[in-house]
Amino acid sequence: MYSRWSRPLSRCWLFTGVDAADLNVMLQCLNPALKEYKKEECVTVAGEEFSGVGVVLAGTVLVTKENAAGRRVVLSVLGEGDLFGEMVAFSQVQNWPATVIAQQACTVMFIPPEKIIGNCRQQCVGHRLLIHNMLRIVSDKALRLNKQVAYLAMKSIRGKVATFLLEEYKRAGTATFMLPLKRHEMADFLNVARPSLSRELGRMKAEGLIDYHRATVKILNLEKLKQMVE
Repeated sequence: MYSRWSRPLSRCWLFTGVDAADLNVMLQCLNPALKEYKKEECVTVAGEEFSGVGVVLAGTVLVTKENAAGRRVVLSVLGEGDLFGEMVAFSQVQNWPATVIAQQACTVMFIPPEKIIGNCRQQCVGHRLLIHNMLRIVSDKALRLNKQVAYLAMKSIRGKVATFLLEEYKRAGTATFMLPLKRHEMADFLNVARPSLSRELGRMKAEGLIDYHRATVKILNLEKLKQMVE
């Protein structure tokens, strides 16, 4: 039943160290729910009852939050094998803290948190690894949220854009890379107005710092871009 999802599951940090044969047995014990969503359909809605730790099996989703003014902020973009909901899974608050939206048609697996930390009826090999992996995942997520706060603390749009581009450059390992977000999604992520973001990108292109066409960006002057980071 779960063999068709072996590739995205093998990428999921929750199952690190669990081989394919044991994973199939483990999933039968966990008894997760599989759900499919259309493009731009809500996977979860902030404030609604929590339904389990989500694993993206196909497609991509946006994790979003509305600020006090009602403006949407994109917290992260998740693809195959990525998790969401792990921060609230074992807390006293049992409501989704953020809204997750399908960026494209996607399939998501929901795992009840009590199945992760509960006793395994079948004594699955590696089941104990789930707790260890989950602790590591939550710790790493906390560090990433600190980075998000750093973006919000930056005052200039140029500083935010430069930081974002440098992080994508490091992630890609090359000066030419594809942006993971559409222009309006990038604006939401950086918490800036879309017209302001477009103007700043245009200025940086005119100054010879970067070049871009649609979602493809090329860094032309790495050192000057680094100087713009606050």
